[in-house]
Amino acid sequence: MSSNSHEPINQPVSVDRHSRNEPDVNERHLTANPGDRIADEPQSIEEKSKQIAVDSPDITGDHITVPTYFVAEDESGEQKALHHVKDAEEISDLIRKARVDENGERVW
Repeated sequence: MSSNSHEPINQPVSVDRHSRNEPDVNERHLTANPGDRIADEPQSIEEKSKQIAVDSPDITGDHITVPTYFVAEDESGEQKALHHVKDAEEISDLIRKARVDENGERVW
């Protein structure tokens, strides 16, 4: 391409929102990663435990699988499905609290 060309270069710099109707909320991905979305309808722990947020190779080529929910047991023995983004602080707190003794038994 010649640098002497005086033809304008047309690059899309914004979306013309007036040229079409806005998509329905259910048609849009509301997060960068669709696996991060939290379902509107109630789900059981079993249903949540099967959801995958990320299932793809990373930049190094290693295959990464991240569950949308981590099923964790708290100090009282109750199981919870903790969302990997929304509940990240609680997941970190549980990891810090949980300890395993030399026999592999959980000690709080």
